[in-house]
Amino acid sequence: MRTPDGPFRHRRIVFPFFVLLLLIAGTAQAGRVSVQVDGVEEPLRGAVLAGIEINQYGDRDVTAAQVRRLYENAQDQARSALEPYGYFSAQVQGELKEAGGNYTAVLHVTPGEPVRITALDIQLDGDAEGQRGVQKAIAAFAPNKGQALDQAAYEKSKATVQAALFGTGYLDAELVTHQVEVQRSSNTAEIHLAWKVGQRYRLGKTSFEGAQFPDEFLERYVPWQEGDFYTQDQVLLLQQKLIDADYFAVAQVQPDTDNAHDGVVPIKVMLGPAKRTIYTAGVFFGTDTGPGVRGGIERRWINRRGHKMKVETLIATQLKTASATYTIPLAGPDNHSLAFGATYRDEDTDTSTSRTWGLAATDSRLWRGWTRTLGLKFLTGNFEVANLQGDTTLLYPEVSLSRKRADDPMFVRKGYSLTFAARAGHDALLSDVSFAQVTADAKWIRALGENSRFIARGSAGATYVGDSSERDRNGVPVNGFDKLPPELRFFAGGDRSIRGYAYQTVGPPLGADLMPIAQARCDKLREKKKSCKNFVVGGKNLLVASAEYEYYFKPNWGVATFVDTGDAFSSFSSYKQKTGVGVGVRWRSPVGMIRADVGVPLNKDKDTSAFELHIVIGPDL
Repeated sequence: MRTPDGPFRHRRIVFPFFVLLLLIAGTAQAGRVSVQVDGVEEPLRGAVLAGIEINQYGDRDVTAAQVRRLYENAQDQARSALEPYGYFSAQVQGELKEAGGNYTAVLHVTPGEPVRITALDIQLDGDAEGQRGVQKAIAAFAPNKGQALDQAAYEKSKATVQAALFGTGYLDAELVTHQVEVQRSSNTAEIHLAWKVGQRYRLGKTSFEGAQFPDEFLERYVPWQEGDFYTQDQVLLLQQKLIDADYFAVAQVQPDTDNAHDGVVPIKVMLGPAKRTIYTAGVFFGTDTGPGVRGGIERRWINRRGHKMKVETLIATQLKTASATYTIPLAGPDNHSLAFGATYRDEDTDTSTSRTWGLAATDSRLWRGWTRTLGLKFLTGNFEVANLQGDTTLLYPEVSLSRKRADDPMFVRKGYSLTFAARAGHDALLSDVSFAQVTADAKWIRALGENSRFIARGSAGATYVGDSSERDRNGVPVNGFDKLPPELRFFAGGDRSIRGYAYQTVGPPLGADLMPIAQARCDKLREKKKSCKNFVVGGKNLLVASAEYEYYFKPNWGVATFVDTGDAFSSFSSYKQKTGVGVGVRWRSPVGMIRADVGVPLNKDKDTSAFELHIVIGPDL
């Protein structure tokens, strides 16, 4: 006798077993598929592979039925993948190979002739076409007449024109016509674009939110007058100036388009205070200074008027410095500020020793794209150069112009820096000697391809020195140059000068008339087991140039080769060019660029080493 559930129980057992057998059979027939594409090079080959569905199954198990279905669609998909690159008549043939349960889909692609543009018609209403930024975007539009149709370039160029319209104040600009008419029979295409640009907006009120300062103080950074035409460059300039002010951790500037009306757009500035007090400390090494430590305290703002204060100290085996600076920002859109500072410097090199104290008051502002600084400096102290002791007191005005541009401050691929300075003192105004000096420093960096850079550097200087007001035992005025401290003399050699020569060892030697005095002091120092200085007194003039090539075999590691040349001299008749060549290693470390160079001097004398090691840590510019 059968129970009512008997047959059903039997079916429940048989049916899952049957399904399991089918799954096992299907799994046994599954395999892997790979794709081969020939007939085209990159980027077309990559476009084909990205556009065919079968290529997405390379790491999956597939059945024979799946492979055949995917392969049947692959040829049409390959042809479609080439159309954005202008190839509308491509031919694709192929074959599906099977070996050991695995499959290989082979596609032979013949791209044919690309579609070329025969007409590029861009229409703008109003006066937008007369704006420089818009003109530049239209002139660079791609693809242009005679060029192959490229969908990616076409979309990018449309976006560039739209951005240029927005960036010059046409905030309502709208693309109303965008047509690409392709004639497959003749492999030609026409592009028709039209923008309805509307009115050009003017800059309205600028509002600030989230700042620790009153609006009256922040308005000093606004580089425009209310009512000027809106430009994106001006908006970005305000943002950059707020970032450079170093008061804010967040600085976002954008047009308030939601509240724009009657051709006027307000500007909204969102700010967030930075950390008010910064403590810095670290160790460093430089072959010009030796190993050392540095530290500092910076108060980014002291009061609601934005006053700043900074104290820094550096202690190394050959250099010790301490400085304090108090900065007062002034009203105006040109980053105008006053600074008052005090410095102490104790330097001991193979050539000179100096201990000087200084006071300075400076007035700094932006001027025609440059940072212009006017200053009054007071310097006093004692020093020793070429084993001859001296002392000085100088009061002199100084003016400098500096400019720096860099695409990436951490690793410059395109950038430069320029600095020009002039200073002068008179013995009738608290100075021991009358003098005038001008200097110029330049550095230029350009990338050569993806993995290399070329760096050019140069320095020049000239000094006029009058007789000192001080007189010797015979009543003869002391040579005015002898009253200049090492900071105001020119030396060459070292990490940032002529590599291959030690720091400050290139320059005019001590005169024969003073050599006996210097030699006698040198002998006494040796008796006391103290070092004796090189007999180099420094020069009134300087000419140094450098060329360097860097190649990066890894993103953060590279090698370099260089040639440095020049001299420090007191007259052109005494100019003796010194040249150093060498190789080096570059490391883009977490703490900044580290450069290690070995320089070889080509103009050696008895006191010149066969080579010099130079290590520098710091930014490119």
